[in-house]
Amino acid sequence: MTRTLEPKVTVLVTGATGYIGGRLVPRLLDSGYHVRCLSRSARKLDARDWSKHPRLQIIEGDAAKLEDVICAMQDCTAAYYFVHSMLVAGAAYRTHDRELAETFSKAADISGVEQIIYLGGLGETGDGLSEHLRSRREVEKALSQGKVPVTVFRAAMIIGSGSASFEILRYLVERLPAMVTPRWVNTESQPIAVRDVLRYLEQCLDVPHSKGQTLDIGGKDILSYRELMQLMAHHLGLSRRIIVPLPVLSPRLSSLWIHLVTPIDKRIARPLAEGLRNRVVLRDNRAAELMPGSIQSASEAIAAALGKLDTDEIETAWMDAGPIPGDPDFSGGTVFTDTRSANVNAQAQQVFNAVCRIGGGHGYYHADWLWRLRGWMDRLIGGPGLRRGRRNPLRVSYGEALDFWRVTDIVEARYLELRAEMKLPGIATLDFRIEPDEARHNRCTLIQTARFKPKGLLGLVYWYLVLPLHGIVFKGMLSGIKNAAEGAAN
Repeated sequence: MTRTLEPKVTVLVTGATGYIGGRLVPRLLDSGYHVRCLSRSARKLDARDWSKHPRLQIIEGDAAKLEDVICAMQDCTAAYYFVHSMLVAGAAYRTHDRELAETFSKAADISGVEQIIYLGGLGETGDGLSEHLRSRREVEKALSQGKVPVTVFRAAMIIGSGSASFEILRYLVERLPAMVTPRWVNTESQPIAVRDVLRYLEQCLDVPHSKGQTLDIGGKDILSYRELMQLMAHHLGLSRRIIVPLPVLSPRLSSLWIHLVTPIDKRIARPLAEGLRNRVVLRDNRAAELMPGSIQSASEAIAAALGKLDTDEIETAWMDAGPIPGDPDFSGGTVFTDTRSANVNAQAQQVFNAVCRIGGGHGYYHADWLWRLRGWMDRLIGGPGLRRGRRNPLRVSYGEALDFWRVTDIVEARYLELRAEMKLPGIATLDFRIEPDEARHNRCTLIQTARFKPKGLLGLVYWYLVLPLHGIVFKGMLSGIKNAAEGAAN
C-alpha cells in the first residue's frame, strides 16, 4: 500500500545498479518517496521497469568526486551508501573504498543530509579479519566521521534470487552430491531473506531512533552452513548431500573451488569465504524492536528465492553491478574482424528478439559444446566462464551480463553489442546490426561482426588459433538466428 508522504522527502540511493540498491529503489518509489540515484552510467538503469517513474531522478556522476556527490545529495533527507570495490584488483581497493566513504561523509555534511544508511556484514565483526573485511569496517568508520548520523545494518548471508551467497549455496548443492569443505561448514549463521533486508532499509527512514545505531539483522533460524546446504537440497528435491569438512582448506583454496564450481567470480568468492570463518549470529534484537515486522525463516526464504528463479522474475543479480567500458579501445593498432551477413525473411523486431536470446540456458544456436568448452577453459584460468548465465531468458539490457559477455550497446530492433569479459590476450566484441529492407516490410539483413584487438604476440597467436572455429560457431550462430526469426514470422 502506498503511503502518503510530504513532497519534500527525497532520498539518495548509490549503487542502484547493484543487487540491493536495484531492489530498494522501486520499493521506496512504491512507498511514496522521491528517489535520486547517483550512477556512473545513467544508461545502465534505462532497462529497469522503474527508470521512468515520475518521482525518480537519475544523476550521472562519480562517487569519487566530491562535487558530484554534493550535487546528488541536494535537498535529500537521507542517503543510502551501497558502494564497494569488491572487484577491484590489488591492494589499492582498500584505500579507494575508504576515500570514497570519506568523500560521501564530507558531502553529507555540506549538503545537510540528515541520515546515512549503510549495509555491512556480520562477518566483518570478528577477530583476525581479512584485508577485504577490514576494509568494510574502515568504510563504516569513515562514513561515521562526519556530523551526519549513520544507520549501520549488519547482515549475515542474504538469501534471495540472484544474490552471490545464495548462488554459491545453490550451485554447490545442485552440482555436488558429495563435497569436501573447509571447517567453516559447521560455523553457525543467521541468514536473512532479502525481503527482510529491504524492509529494514526502508523502515529505518521512519524510525528516528535508528539514527546513529549499528543494528544486527537476521532471520528466524540459527543454522550451520552444513544445515543450510541440506535445507537447500530438500527444496531442490535432491538427496541429502555428503559433506566432509577438512581443516586444511583455506579461504583462498575455497574461493578457487567456488570459482570453478559456481558462476561466482573468485574475487567475490574470496571475501565471502573469508567471512564464513566467523560465527555470524545476532548479538541483540534491537533492530526488530525498533522496526517490528514479520521475518521469514531460512526455509521460507529459500523457497521464495527458488520460486523467483523458476519464473524468471529475478529483479537484480550479483553480476549486474560493474563498470561498463565506454570506447572499446579499438582506436589504433591491429584489429581483426570476422563479418558475416544473412538476408532474413522476418521483421527487424523478430530478428532482434532472436539475437537477444543468445547465452544462458538457451545457448548459442549452434555448436554449444564448443561454447561450453571455451567457458570451462575460461573458468580454469580465472575468468567468469558461461556459468553467470543471464537474468532473463528473453530480454537483455545495457550493462547486463550474458555468460562471459557484457552488453555495451543496445538499440531496440536495430543493434546489440557484446564485449567479452573472458580471459583473453586482447579485447573482443561481438555485435549484431539489423538493417530493414525498405522495399519489403518483412525482410531485413542481419550483419554479425566479431572484432579482436590482440595484445602482444600471444594475442596474435590466439586469433589465428581460434580463426578456424569461427566458421563453425559464428556461421552456425548466424544461421540459427535466421531460422529462429523466420520461424517466429511464420
